[in-house]
Formats: sequence, structure tokens, C-alpha cells
Amino acid sequence: MEARVSSGVLTKTQSPFLSPLRGRKLQSLRNMSTLPNTIHNHQFSNASLYLRSTFSSRTHGFKQAIKDDSREFELSSLTALSPLDGRYWGKVKDLAPYMSEYGLIYFRVLVEIKWLLMLSQIPEVIEVPSFSAEAQSYLLGLIDGFSMDDALEVKKIERVTNHDVKAVEYFLKQKCQSQPEIAKVLEFFHFACTSEDINNLAHALMLKEAMTKVMFPTMDKLVEAICKLAKANASVSMLSRTHGQPASPTTLGKEMAIFAVRLSRERQEISQVEMMGKFAGAVGNYNAHIVAYPTVIWPQIAEQFVTSLGLKFNPYVTQIETHDYMAKLYYAIIRFNNILIDFDRDIWGYISLGYFKQITKAGEIGSSTMPHKVNPIDFENSEGNLGKANEDLTYLSMKLPISRWQRDLTDSTVLRNMGGGLGHSLLAYKSALQGIGKLQVNEARLSEDLNQAWEVLAEPIQTVMRRYGVPEPYEKLKELTRGRAVTKESIREFIEGLELPEEAKTHLLKLTPHSYVGAAVELAKTVDSAVNVINGSEVLETCR
Repeated sequence: MEARVSSGVLTKTQSPFLSPLRGRKLQSLRNMSTLPNTIHNHQFSNASLYLRSTFSSRTHGFKQAIKDDSREFELSSLTALSPLDGRYWGKVKDLAPYMSEYGLIYFRVLVEIKWLLMLSQIPEVIEVPSFSAEAQSYLLGLIDGFSMDDALEVKKIERVTNHDVKAVEYFLKQKCQSQPEIAKVLEFFHFACTSEDINNLAHALMLKEAMTKVMFPTMDKLVEAICKLAKANASVSMLSRTHGQPASPTTLGKEMAIFAVRLSRERQEISQVEMMGKFAGAVGNYNAHIVAYPTVIWPQIAEQFVTSLGLKFNPYVTQIETHDYMAKLYYAIIRFNNILIDFDRDIWGYISLGYFKQITKAGEIGSSTMPHKVNPIDFENSEGNLGKANEDLTYLSMKLPISRWQRDLTDSTVLRNMGGGLGHSLLAYKSALQGIGKLQVNEARLSEDLNQAWEVLAEPIQTVMRRYGVPEPYEKLKELTRGRAVTKESIREFIEGLELPEEAKTHLLKLTPHSYVGAAVELAKTVDSAVNVINGSEVLETCR
């Protein structure tokens, strides 16, 4: 779908169909008459004819209404091709300053200006003398004051140049013509640069700011919420299930603590990925730089420049930065997301078992036909968006490190999709947080399951029997419990018949499915310590 900018508003100029279900499959529905007659009986054929006639007349009316409507479809929540820019915009818009076209243009402007300032500090580049405080302030003001109107002006220039990075260069030249000092050195904007010198640094800065300002804080809130859930339910006993069958009891809090620690570990791994940048010209050798100024040590200058932006310098590159760090970053986010999928599914299951109730909100509807339903939609939405995010991030991770010879253009269009994987991840994190906020533990239901699972005490009984040399302990407990109904009374009767020291026997008689939880309570209560050991004491202090 072609898009254009008109009076500062992005408008769409072609088909209103956003889904293939309303495009391609519409034709399939119309072609029902092409089905072999042998599958039609008289009744079906009549009904089919009626439906086709009705459908055809109504779709014709719809198309005619669209044709007669001269208004263009403006970009809105109803016309956006991606739900991130439509239905879910309110939940993901915090990423827009960094991961949008506006964000890309802004960081290109920043890199171009910072490079001109760097050139003014190189003694050998006498054609660009040191700028006065006034000139420096003017240049930095172009960064700090960069607006949506400025970005639209760049896009306007791009419609003429058909080159997005060159449009930024021309924009800056126009802006600086009125400043006497800078006007003398306008041709040193974009000096010795290939477009990818600017782009790769802009993309790295986009990712760095998006992760620091948006993704990490939301990840931390998620871990914090699970951490609190763990400690609040540290002593709430729960029947475990392995292979879907009753297993040794645990506590609800300890099971939540596992996720808090797992997510913290991956969050820390993500934060350790260094955003990298190159600034070595057309094929990574500083060819033009060295011809213009042979005495300047350009690799050293490039490293100083890249690191001054808060990025890690990559000295071995082609025309493009190799994008290996991006693959590492995205795979790390995928691992975080996979753990959260595991959490979402577990919570979904616990809600299904009745272990959690969900706090209802006045006016909300769970089902269009079943009034009683309170569905776990937040965790389902989280899981679905995590799957979509992982799909996007997987493709980016696999494609971006691959580029033919010294560079092909396939990475350019793909890099414009970086926001999708982060956007769906952010949406998923917020959905999970919203779901956690609605959870209410149903201790009566948890207790009910434990009271019906006395067979889980077979494990500690046979283990104590092993300690004291009772022959065939496993086999005896297997005969007592496997495939049979086990009650409190039958367990007590079995224990009392064992040849064990009285102290050991008394201890076993005191055991219940509620109390047989091992170190689960302590593990849950100390989860904040485990999280802080992983991430550092400054993270998740509010868990304490």
C-alpha cells in the first residue's frame, strides 16, 4: 500500500482491505458455484444461490460506497496495517520516539552533527576550525530541538532525492546556512561517510535508547511483580504436577520464584549485549579519509567517535556493521520471552485448576454467549504476542548477519522492522503485568487438592525406610499406592506397621501433604536476594 505525507498527516491512497480475508478470500467465496455439482443436493444449491445473491449485492454496495467516497483513508487506529500502530498503540507508544521513522531520522541528525563537531576537533582538518561556543550551541540545539516538523521536512526533501540519508545532509545544510561559522563548512557534513556509517550508528542508538528507556524498566516491573507474588505466597502449599500427575508438594510462592530468577538471569544477559558501531567508510578501509588527510590516524578517530556515542567500536567491517550484536541481542530477548511464555501457560493452567481467581472489572465481558466466563485473556494475549515477537526477532537474528560480499541492500528494509519484535514483546510484558494484578489466590482450592493426594507421602516414607535399612522400601510403597486410592488412614496404618526407630516413625506420622514442602518456603522468601545477586543490588530494590 502506497503512503504519502499530506499537510503533516500520513494518508493511505489505495485499497481499504487490511486483511487477505477481505481481499483474496472474498473471491473464493464468490466462486462457490465452481464446486462440482456432485457435492450439491437441491436444498444446498438453493441455499447457496440465495447466499451468493445476497452476498454479491451487499459487497457491490460496499464497493460502490467506497468508490463514491472521495475522502482518503487517513492513518488511524482503524486503518493501520499493524495492530501495534492501531489497536495496541496506547500500550506501545513509548517505543515510538526511538523505533519509528521519526526516531531513525532523529538519530541520523544526531550522528551527522556530532561528526561535524568531531572534525572540528581534529588539528589536521584545518578547513573545519574549532567552533565557537555559539556555533556549538547552535548545532546542539538542532539535536535538542528536533521536532516532528523537522522530520517531515526531511521526508519532503527525500521525495526529491529518493535517498533518505542524503535528505538528512541537505536538511542540515539548509538549517545551517544562516549560521556564519557553520555556513563556511557545510560540505563537511557527511564528510568521507557512506550512508551506513550514519545508519549503523543511528540503529545502534535507537536500540540502546529503546532498551534503556522502555524495555528494561518494563522487564524489571514484570520481575518485580512475580517476585512479590512469590514472597506473598511463600507458605501457601500446592500440589505439584509432573507429567500432569500429582507429585511431591511445593508452595505456590516457590514456583513463582523460579520464574522471577529465570527472567532476571535473562534480563541480565540482555543488558550485557554491547551495541556496536562502525565508521570506516564505503568498504571499511577508510579509503577516502586517507586520501583526503593522509596524516590523520582515522581508525583511532573513528573509535573515539563511536565510543563517544556510548557504543562499542567494531574495527573489522565491510560497508556495514556486521549486525552480529543485533543477533545476540534478539536471541537473548527471545530467551526472556520463552520463559515468560512458560509463565503465562503455567498461570493459565493454575487458573484452570481454580488455584487462582481473577478479580473482575465492572462492565467487562468474558464471552459473547456465556455470561459466567472470566477468561485468562491477559495471559493468552501475552503468550500470543510473545510468539509473534519471537518470530520477528528470530528472522532478524538469522538474516541481519548475512550480507553478500562487501554489502547488499537486504538488511536495509529488514532493519526498518526492528520495532515490531520489541513492540510485541512490550505489549506481552504489559499484558502479563495486567494479568498478575488481577490474580487472587484460592487457598481453599489448593488445600482441597492436597487433601486428596496422600499418595505423595510415599516418597518421604520410602526414603526414610532406605535410611534405616528396611528391605525393598520402594517396592512396598509402590504396591501400597500405585493405581490405588490412598487415604490419610491407610498411610498412617502403613507407617505404624514399619520397623523404624520411634522418633523416625513419629516424624513420618506428623507429615501431611500440606507440610511436605521441603525448603520451598525459604526459597520463596529469599527470592529477592537471588534476583539481586544476578542483576546487582540496584535492581528490584522494591522487592524487599
